[in-house]
Formats: sequence, C-alpha cells, structure tokens
Amino acid sequence: MRYSAGDLTGAGSTTLPILSIYSGAASLGSIREIGIFNTTASAVALYLSRLTTAGTQGANLTEARHNPKRPAAACTVHGTHTVAPTKGDDLGYRVVLGPAIGAGVIWTFGDDGLLVTAPDAVEAVTNGIGILVENGTGQACQAYIVWDE
Repeated sequence: MRYSAGDLTGAGSTTLPILSIYSGAASLGSIREIGIFNTTASAVALYLSRLTTAGTQGANLTEARHNPKRPAAACTVHGTHTVAPTKGDDLGYRVVLGPAIGAGVIWTFGDDGLLVTAPDAVEAVTNGIGILVENGTGQACQAYIVWDE
C-alpha cells in the first residue's frame, strides 16, 4: 500500500529535522521517494539521517492513501521538530539546493526502498528518518515523502 505526505517546512537546523517519518509500533515502511525544493533565493545544504529518538516532533502531517480503500498509514510524517531527536546513522544522501525558488532534488531508493523499521527487543528505539540541515542556516522548503507499507 502506498502513502505520501508533504509540507511547507520550517527552517530546521543541524539538530532539528525539517521533515521526518517514523514507523508505527509494529510497522515497516519502505520509503520510495523524497522530494525537497527551495522556497527562497538562498542555497541550503541538507542530508538524510536515521533518528533513534523522537525528540519533540512537529505537527503530524496528513498521510494520504494512494488507494482510498486501503487502511490508514501506520507510519507517521511530521513537520519541523522543536526539540532535537538523537541522530543515528548518516544515510549518505546529501544535496545543496541552489539559490533559486524551485531548485530541488528528488531522491529515489530502488527495489527495497529505504526502510523505516519498528522498534524491537534488540533495538528499543524509536526508528525514524529525518531531513536535516547539514551546515549553515536552515530555511523553509517544500518537501514530501512517498512510502509503502
């Protein structure tokens, strides 16, 4: 089942994700695509990181079902955090959005996708993935996530 959610983000920072997705208690999400687009005429450097705690997440966004006859999503997508989560593995995806409104990137994640897994007995952590500012000043972006469950 495919889902998506997006937001006009807050500025975020090197510790506050501008957008994040977390697994449900017993769910497995497979991220298929993430798109991020600049809303200003200033460049911004962003990257993806696993998140091992929730911090204080921003507003819960509406997770849209691509097939309206399917159940609601178990994964949740959140706007810009107000208290930093603990960062886990750096996922290696980085981008500098150019200094132009609409400059952007769409990341796709291949056959298995980028997995967001539920906590288990071995890793009793909140498992999420966030978009963070790599360095410099954050800024508002248009961003979305598409995933399967």
